[in-house]
Amino acid sequence: MRVIETVNEMARWPMTGDVVLVPTMGALHEGHRELIRTGKTLAKEEGTLIVSIYVNPTQFNDAEDLKSYPKTFEQDYELCREEDVDLIFYPSDSEMYSGRESVSVTEKKLTQHLCGATRQGHFDGVCSVVTKLFNIIKPTTAVFGKKDYQQLAIIKQLVSDLNFSIEIIGAEIVREQDGLAISSRNRFLSTEERKQSSAIHEALVAMTLNPEKQCSELITLGKSIIESEAPLSRIDYLEIVDRQTMEPIQTIDRPALAAVAIFLGNTRLIDNIEINSL
Repeated sequence: MRVIETVNEMARWPMTGDVVLVPTMGALHEGHRELIRTGKTLAKEEGTLIVSIYVNPTQFNDAEDLKSYPKTFEQDYELCREEDVDLIFYPSDSEMYSGRESVSVTEKKLTQHLCGATRQGHFDGVCSVVTKLFNIIKPTTAVFGKKDYQQLAIIKQLVSDLNFSIEIIGAEIVREQDGLAISSRNRFLSTEERKQSSAIHEALVAMTLNPEKQCSELITLGKSIIESEAPLSRIDYLEIVDRQTMEPIQTIDRPALAAVAIFLGNTRLIDNIEINSL
């Protein structure tokens, strides 16, 4: 397994077979392992599996959040080695950004709700860095996790709108035994916050049990569970949206998504669950 740190070397590296990219910001965990295994299956023996590890500063709208984001390259390297990754692309900020940029990539429709509404500029940073990665690496396939469902929808739109010949694969959420979605941010939870965090998935599951109800009723139910079972939490949003448009809906008459973001202490956690119409 080779580690490549420069854009020029990555762009010139000879690839074989299908080129599968798993973009990450490092601090790899079992959720990332599942993304990588999905990528390995897609690349097959003759293909090339690339994991990018880059904490992209332009998608953070909180300087303290960027500063505290975990950087664990040695552990990340070992996980990639265990999963038989072919290449790690590990650029520095100066490799990815000259400081003279005047062009960015903006998505205008899918970012109006959920994380896009509460994290201004976040998805501009995501779209711009993913476009850079696609242009540098030129993958045939890229794998993203469904935990960041809005991001997945936006990347699919980006690929369509900008005519990238790249297949985007969404990998399923990996969870702890109590249902909490595995995340690099979980390590920041206190013992009590971690205990209460199981209410997130509990609330989402409860919202799927009666899809014939109005979405407002289901949202009220989910909020009541979180507020009761996780009193230390603060809800950023809890919405039911159309899975394609990310627009809030009133009734579940199409493929839908219940999505939530909460703060436990200073840690922001997101999760979602798909709801299908009757």
